Amino acid sequence: MRDLTYPPIILTAKAAFKALGLKFQMYGTENIPRTGGALLAVNHISYVDFILSGFAAQPSGRVVRFMAKRETFDHKISGPIMRSLHHISVDRADGLASYNEGVRYLRMGEVVGIFPEATISRSFEIKDLKSGATRLAAEAGVPLVPVILWGTQRLMTKDHPRDFSRGKTIAISVGEPLHPTGKNSVAETAQLREAMSETLDRTIRAYPDVEQPPGSWWLPARYGGSAPTPEEAKRLDSEEQRARARKRAEQRAARRAAQQPDGQGPDGQGPDGASKD
Repeated sequence: MRDLTYPPIILTAKAAFKALGLKFQMYGTENIPRTGGALLAVNHISYVDFILSGFAAQPSGRVVRFMAKRETFDHKISGPIMRSLHHISVDRADGLASYNEGVRYLRMGEVVGIFPEATISRSFEIKDLKSGATRLAAEAGVPLVPVILWGTQRLMTKDHPRDFSRGKTIAISVGEPLHPTGKNSVAETAQLREAMSETLDRTIRAYPDVEQPPGSWWLPARYGGSAPTPEEAKRLDSEEQRARARKRAEQRAARRAAQQPDGQGPDGQGPDGASKD
């Protein structure tokens, strides 16, 4: 694929990293192959993971094509950029098309990035994973490489104000490749989750202590931080999903009301439920 946009985007990102005074801890980047297709399974703790996780492939001289939600491609600003970088649109209403496109990219020899947790982890630990990552890697016949980010949640994440003050450490750890066969996607997804959890544990323990003192909101509870436990995070996720569902229902109702003739309710009835005819 021709990459006219990616090189300047990478240079811009590196300049932004320098301006923010970010310090990087990089581990295991040699596990990303220099040639051929590979699927990167990345943990999700921040709104900026999309930008920083691609940095893991730089030592191998690769660029990453991310699978991202369709809304990002529909946006008038981000959409043209996403398409120029040859990322993959994920339409939840047509998941098979997105899946097939991911397989096609991988078979073409591209490095594809996916967030198998689907949404940001409020506990900053590994959530339950979707099976799509192992199924994609198995069908395309490519290695599945766990990638762990740490420190990105301190920049911009759910339930906390963004903080782009200088001097933060960003850790990027790449685990050893897995080779799913597709024979048992449940077991292979559990294996991926275990590999990501173990890599996350090592990454947290290697992170500078001075930057994550006990009680830090960005540190998981079992490490002495004040982040929600996985159970608490699951409850918060459920509440958020219900609130979004209510908002969508209200928006649909408002649109239906707006489409009715003045003074009429649904089915041509007046506001009191009586027909105006």
